[in-house]
Amino acid sequence: MHPVRKQRLLIVLAIVVLSSIAIGLLVFALRDNINLFYPPAKFSAGEVPHDVRLRAGGCVQPGSVVRDESSLEVNFQLVDPTGKLKVQYEGILPDLFAEGEAAVVNGVWRDDKVFYADQVLAKHDENYMPPEVAEAMNNGEMHQATCEGAEYDS
Repeated sequence: MHPVRKQRLLIVLAIVVLSSIAIGLLVFALRDNINLFYPPAKFSAGEVPHDVRLRAGGCVQPGSVVRDESSLEVNFQLVDPTGKLKVQYEGILPDLFAEGEAAVVNGVWRDDKVFYADQVLAKHDENYMPPEVAEAMNNGEMHQATCEGAEYDS
């Protein structure tokens, strides 16, 4: 093999190996920071992985918010037209968090069928609903920030 050709081959191989290592390290570093969004219907159907960091959203079911008297723990349910999700959160809820309004939670869904949230996000004004929640509520059709399509049975 010609020395110039051998040198080019080594340079190309070095670039491929270093690029592969860089991509591998990047994927490894970002794997814990990926939040996949799921609506309550996916949780009810059992289509969501357990013990993985997730994001869920829906409407807070009226009458489902239960606050612990001795701590900051709050339990509530998120609903959409075809599913429910029990959520447990310990902390101070956003000022705009209310029953019958849209909310998005970040956390982990465990084997006991409870979503343990470490962050609760509430809609920021009367006419806004997060796009993921709006899409989940109307199966892809956008609508205003009401939770009128959600089922509120016990």
